[in-house]
Amino acid sequence: MIRVLLVDDQELVRAGLGRIFRSRAGFEIVGECEDGDQVEAAAARTEPDVIVMDIRMRRVDGAEATRRLRQREDAPPVLVLTTYDDDDTLAAALRAGAAGFQLKDAPGEELQQAVRAVAEGGSWLDPDICGRVLTAYRATQLGPAAGAAGDGLARLTSREADVLRLVARGANNVEIAGELGISEVTVKTHIGHLFTKLGVRDRAAAIVWAFDHGVVAAGG
Repeated sequence: MIRVLLVDDQELVRAGLGRIFRSRAGFEIVGECEDGDQVEAAAARTEPDVIVMDIRMRRVDGAEATRRLRQREDAPPVLVLTTYDDDDTLAAALRAGAAGFQLKDAPGEELQQAVRAVAEGGSWLDPDICGRVLTAYRATQLGPAAGAAGDGLARLTSREADVLRLVARGANNVEIAGELGISEVTVKTHIGHLFTKLGVRDRAAAIVWAFDHGVVAAGG
């Protein structure tokens, strides 16, 4: 059962999201927040597996709420819901460490797939906003060497490159281990090494780096 915390300042949107996740077995809505300033306390109280976070809210937006949350060592991953015109806050959410980005008006099944991927330790990037995420990535330059990491792929071992491709496709550690025939511990080791070599700090940055440098293609 994937425990989901919903964060949106519109009650009707929260109700709609709740129906989407309650319509299929495997999800449990453990709490709701009407603004970003409630997220830290709600997460501590409900212990969700994933937080579905609106990007625009009245008092504290989704990017700032994510930044505050990610300061905790045990913070759950955040799937950010965005629209087509949120470029500035999208860049801020990247800097804050969001694990996935999904258009707010996506079909229910796609939202469920995105939440499941993020909850299981993967990343998620909606193909329809891939270009915008890449633009935001270039602007934010996540990690000390990310802006100058054009030759980063050449520094990876073949196995690290394989792991990066699977990470970029949204695979979690269990799936990567099964695909490559290695242990989860080894997967974590490879991921740590490729983060260092690429100059990125998390899976969200790694997946965007992979798209940006042609390791995988949008929609592929």
